[in-house]
Amino acid sequence: MQPNKPRVLFLCTGNSCRSQMAEAWTRQVWGDTFEVFSAGVAPNRMDPRTVRVMEEVGIPMEGYRPKHVDELKGITFDYVVTVCDHARETCPYFPGAHKILHQGFEDPPVLAQEAKTEEEALDHYRRIRDEIREFVSNLPEFLGFSVDKE
Repeated sequence: MQPNKPRVLFLCTGNSCRSQMAEAWTRQVWGDTFEVFSAGVAPNRMDPRTVRVMEEVGIPMEGYRPKHVDELKGITFDYVVTVCDHARETCPYFPGAHKILHQGFEDPPVLAQEAKTEEEALDHYRRIRDEIREFVSNLPEFLGFSVDKE
């Protein structure tokens, strides 16, 4: 365990898809390098397609649940990363946050609305899942520091 691990919050609107993926990927890729959280400004139910596509790559989503950002009051974050434009526009004030950054991703549920089949809908989720994985792989650089990954 690393002392004083950077605390990172991934924030989106519903905390049902993109921010959950970012939290899960960060835990998978970086282990205990970060203390990682996700939340939403208007949380919704956990998106079952999110669960499905994350489990396809071996990341179980048991224990993950949508949370309102207010549930995290009292936690000081080093980094708040908004992953959707709405969250960036409505991002609450985080006292003590070192940096508030934005890395937007398209919204899989919106993309999937036009899908003709369930497989086509899942393909949108898979693409965004993989984009988030790529982003998380470079998270320290995005946040502005280096990490020796063993």
